[in-house]
Amino acid sequence: MNQCVHNYTSTYARKRVQMDKKRWYEHVPKSVQTSPGGKVTVLWNQQVQTDRTIPNNKPDIIIHDNDKGTCMLVDVATSGDINVIKKEAEKILKYKDLTIEIQHMWIVKTKVISVIIGATGTIPKSFRK
Repeated sequence: MNQCVHNYTSTYARKRVQMDKKRWYEHVPKSVQTSPGGKVTVLWNQQVQTDRTIPNNKPDIIIHDNDKGTCMLVDVATSGDINVIKKEAEKILKYKDLTIEIQHMWIVKTKVISVIIGATGTIPKSFRK
């Protein structure tokens, strides 16, 4: 999964540099491909409807795999180089209530993946191989 996120972010960064030179406001993202049976759902910028009120219920990306019974909440952020580790812990704690609620509602194993990149490209030790 770390390799997948790394490939996505590096590809996105390269395309973003090219896109900035053109008319960025006309950019239309490609559609997301799912598995052949359609068992994987990828949501972005969507609020999760829960039984009880949870203040932080809108992660950047939600990957719900029905076959494996997993759900990954991906949150991406940038910060100063000094605060990378602090920001990673902050994101995991931020979505702790949502993780517990999703586990109870959807009966899946849920994990929070925080992708934090420092201003000069610094990444936390947990993201390195």
